[in-house]
Amino acid sequence: MEQTNHPETRRLYDDNAYLNRFTANVLACTPAKKQGRFEVVLDQTAFFPEGGGQPADRGTLGGANVLDVQTRQGVITHLTDAPLEAGSAVEGVLDMEHRLDSMQQHSGEHILSGILHRMFGCENVGFHIGQEETTLDTSLPIPPEGLAAAEAEANRIVWADLPVQAEYPAPEVLATLTYRSKKAIDGAVRIVTIPGADCCACCGTHVERTGQIGQIKVMGAMNYKGGTRIALACGGRALTAFSQMLEEQAKLRAQFSAKNGQLAAAAQRQADELAAQKARAAQLEQQVFAYTAAQVQEGDQPVLFVRDLSGDSLRRLCLALSEHTHRPCAVFTQGGQGYAYCLAWNGGDARVLAKAMNAALNGRGGGKPELCSGSVAETDLDKVTAFFQEQEQAGNI
Repeated sequence: MEQTNHPETRRLYDDNAYLNRFTANVLACTPAKKQGRFEVVLDQTAFFPEGGGQPADRGTLGGANVLDVQTRQGVITHLTDAPLEAGSAVEGVLDMEHRLDSMQQHSGEHILSGILHRMFGCENVGFHIGQEETTLDTSLPIPPEGLAAAEAEANRIVWADLPVQAEYPAPEVLATLTYRSKKAIDGAVRIVTIPGADCCACCGTHVERTGQIGQIKVMGAMNYKGGTRIALACGGRALTAFSQMLEEQAKLRAQFSAKNGQLAAAAQRQADELAAQKARAAQLEQQVFAYTAAQVQEGDQPVLFVRDLSGDSLRRLCLALSEHTHRPCAVFTQGGQGYAYCLAWNGGDARVLAKAMNAALNGRGGGKPELCSGSVAETDLDKVTAFFQEQEQAGNI
């Protein structure tokens, strides 16, 4: 969005984050770069512009939908899907469900970040409210047990229903405060204070009391750039996530015939049974492979085509052939656009044969002298068989 010469926009959301309707004067409306979009500047607005990790508000201005809100040098620009007449008065209506979600995520993040800062001395070096999840990045790694303790303390702050204060302290007062800030700020500094949890410079919108957050739930954590990236769900998002988990658990309990509290044990029993079945299947398969290899007579060409073999089974059958015949062996099965293969040569170099086969049959792959694997695009089995006959006639195998 291009900058125009206009006075700074009065930010109504600073005074009342719950204001959902307002009237303003249209200072300018110009076509945006994208066809059918317009950039609207007002004298005042309750629409929060994207910034500080918080997404832009949504809603309407007159008969136009507000698709995006950005700010530059104090001037807030609204991207709309219809033009508004410059000089006219217009009513703005916010999507308060979207606004409340942003406030719950942002206030919840402040509480958790402040507690983590107090407990571990880490800084919040990244924060983003996405459509699917809210993330915050810490400057130091946070152990799982420490994160669980911080989450518990954060929810105690929520349940205490404490006031959330947002104000612009006078310079002399600001100089006495200890507060978190990601960067140096010129001019007036807006401080958001949550008693017992956090004091931080912030331009975003917040709930009036911590109880309005409902719940703060850590959904996951991972190592990230020397610190920890934490996935959060606060308020309505936490409820939605919990409901989805309960629904999934109900389906799994029905699948495993397990009661509440017994799902993990039932899943483990199922996993153990499956592992035992796989081990038994592998034993039986190995017996079949040994029998198959034993059927290859001296002078036979040890090249087999077998349907529906896994990569591991392909390898084990080829090795069984090689151990029995002590000759170059090949096993093929359907895979990709042609055939997956495994070549084994007990006492020789399978890489030489694989290289020649890849060139002749449009293949790719390689490996070690005793074993190679890959695939060929050639689908004509007669041509594949002919390649090995030619190699044998040439004395290469």
